[in-house]
Amino acid sequence: MLKDFIENRHFIFADSVENWEEAIKLSCKPFIDDATADEAYAQELVESVKKYGPYIVLMPGVALPHSQEGSGSVHKTSISFMKLKNPVSFDENDADMYADLFFTLASCNHDEHLKNMAKLSEMLLNEELVEKLHKVKNEEDLKKLSDEFNI
Repeated sequence: MLKDFIENRHFIFADSVENWEEAIKLSCKPFIDDATADEAYAQELVESVKKYGPYIVLMPGVALPHSQEGSGSVHKTSISFMKLKNPVSFDENDADMYADLFFTLASCNHDEHLKNMAKLSEMLLNEELVEKLHKVKNEEDLKKLSDEFNI
């Protein structure tokens, strides 16, 4: 899966963003750059979190921005990876609702989406890998992790 991020250029490393809304928008940039999704998709994700709350924070430090399959602004099924040096808070009243790792999903094919979710779930269950992902700083670090974990 990390190999896919690298090969597809679906990754971003950033120091900081103003807030979680900007983090979500930035995490969609690789999709916009290669026409996986339109800019409208990023706004759909932001609106979804505003409506339903920070459901995208899977665990402290890890967010999974996504929306319902079938969005007209998504043209390919894919996942992007973003690492922020400075995490963003999704809820100032809950210390666990922050993220510096973003795995943003775009989906227009149900079967491919399920495969991506299974791969991502397997990856996130590997505590050592997640711990090391929190420390990556650049593409080279990401490549090293991809080689180390063969993913």
